[in-house]
Amino acid sequence: MTDEVGSWKTFGERTVYDNKWVRLGLTDVQAPNGERWEYHVVHLAPIAIGLVVNEQDQVLMLWRYRFATDQWGYELLGGLVEEDEEPAATAAREIREESGYQPVGDAEHLISFEPLPGQVTAPTDVYLWRDAEKVGEPTDTEEVGRLEWVPLAKIPELALHKQILGAGALVPLLYYIASRNAGGAAGQD
Repeated sequence: MTDEVGSWKTFGERTVYDNKWVRLGLTDVQAPNGERWEYHVVHLAPIAIGLVVNEQDQVLMLWRYRFATDQWGYELLGGLVEEDEEPAATAAREIREESGYQPVGDAEHLISFEPLPGQVTAPTDVYLWRDAEKVGEPTDTEEVGRLEWVPLAKIPELALHKQILGAGALVPLLYYIASRNAGGAAGQD
């Protein structure tokens, strides 16, 4: 890729801060215009997200508060991929822990993306289930909120009013709706 017009060259990276959730690095880069400097890059742990859509065309979501942005809104269920855990297993586990619902059947890989590729690495994998059964109460006491089955038809309006929090919910929901409306794989039963 270094031969493509507009590509950047990297000459290494040094870690400034590191823990389980985030690593901050200074990457020695050269921009296409020839300038060279150290560029801050934030590396986040891989995330797996579950999208559960039921027969009534509703999606399982959590209404919650996020202090970093001082916002209330809807999120999909998901979290950090544990060491030696497959992302689909992470998504299923997080759904169970955060909602008390167990996804039914095999996960369908929906989409993978990087939400902020200019300065952040945050590999995100999303898995789709078409059913879930209530097996108990939520066990993750940090992920407190109001669990709801939200009609898919309401998603664009909620997004417009900033009531869908973050790329981890917006990207999968809008992709699912768009691909289903276009007759894509996400809408096939």
